[in-house]
Amino acid sequence: MPNIKSAKKRVLVTNTKTLQNKIIKSELKSSIKKFDALAQAGEKEAAKAAYLDAVKKIEKAAKKNVIHKNNSNRKKSALTLKLNKLA
Repeated sequence: MPNIKSAKKRVLVTNTKTLQNKIIKSELKSSIKKFDALAQAGEKEAAKAAYLDAVKKIEKAAKKNVIHKNNSNRKKSALTLKLNKLA
């Protein structure tokens, strides 16, 4: 445990931020899984709505530096390819 006041605060802030990042990543993974499930089922309209939601969450996560910008671009590209294969 830290003894210095600023170090104690950093521990608290880090724990809070870690929790927030975990929530964002969990929502991100859930939205991608939802899209994948709809794409596998072949439901075009529902998959398109899920695609838009997933892309929105990916971009938010990248903007908040939860995931790297290149990682977000790779995820969006993969989702777009899957969506285009449905058409």
